Amino acid sequence: MSHIVIIGGGFAGVWSAAGAALARADADLRITLIAPDEDLVLRPRLYEPEPGLATVRLERILGPIGVEHLRAAVTEIDTDRRTVVADGREIEYDRLVLAAGSELVRPRDLPGADRLFDIDTLGGALRLTDHLRGREDFSIVVVGAGFVGLEVATELADRARVLLVDRSPCVGDQLGPGPRAEIEAALDALGIERRLATTVTEVGDDYAILSDGTKVAADAVIWSAGMRANPLTRQISDELDHLGRVPVDRWLRALPEVFAAGDTAAAPFDADHTVLQACQHATPMGKVAGYNAAADLLRIPLREFTPGPYVTCLDLGAAGAIFTRGWDRRVMASGAAAKDVKIRINQHIHPPVDDAGQILAAADRVHIELPFFPRH
Repeated sequence: MSHIVIIGGGFAGVWSAAGAALARADADLRITLIAPDEDLVLRPRLYEPEPGLATVRLERILGPIGVEHLRAAVTEIDTDRRTVVADGREIEYDRLVLAAGSELVRPRDLPGADRLFDIDTLGGALRLTDHLRGREDFSIVVVGAGFVGLEVATELADRARVLLVDRSPCVGDQLGPGPRAEIEAALDALGIERRLATTVTEVGDDYAILSDGTKVAADAVIWSAGMRANPLTRQISDELDHLGRVPVDRWLRALPEVFAAGDTAAAPFDADHTVLQACQHATPMGKVAGYNAAADLLRIPLREFTPGPYVTCLDLGAAGAIFTRGWDRRVMASGAAAKDVKIRINQHIHPPVDDAGQILAAADRVHIELPFFPRH
């Protein structure tokens, strides 16, 4: 029996499993997803007050569609022998889908780095939540004024004094100038102080020292600066992009027997852009990569990955949110209206569970036009 192995239990991995199951239909084809945890973590929601609620049990998705879940961590990939090693066990594959996600780029040689908090993983988010639970009148330093840093800073602003620190001379540098005025206005409204063109050089139990020599109070320093693809990509290709991602073609193939999806794959979005390390790209990529891995074995036509329209929705805590369209990030809605969109998106990313028909139908819908996205 031919065997498809999928590495990763995030959005890309789960939807790769569903995509492969969709293409398999009644064929004799084994599908195994390898991931160490028992839950799909809804990573875009880890900035919320109770991150433990942002999980879905993998068995409720994989079980109904006949996908095996091996709870293990992959440490080696041998593309010549078509094997992976997971917790010391060697597993053969006929087709592989690498969907191992990304991880936070953590600072090297930073004094006090062991005191840093993050919301990159469920464990990290729970550690921060437990650390802050029951506290009043406390101070937070958030390092990184990008998407994640802005969301966690604005979420905490009604409970704490927040200082936002970034090496860039402007907030939301990677988001471009389109939404910057609205972001700055929200930070002002929430009383969030900014120290730009600056970073943290030391972290203590109740303080942080900035690169300009300033010592600031900090009951917690949250690191949110930089993401990079899982290092397993280095075992697939020597030609990685600046985020450590594997280049793939329009069918998401990296090698003849290997497909990649989500944060590990550098897939073209258009002539000028590659996809982002984001849920909105990981989900459709997973559906296509998994389907194609099975279709390749079954000798049926593969599906081309064609990205849907690019949008962003940035949560700004009590100041609402910002919803943008396009790579120039034109602001389509802000404040309460955009907050409603963000809430609906966070609800929408939950996959169907327990019902094979609904799960496979969702896997067949690579792109969905969400009716709550403002068009004006």
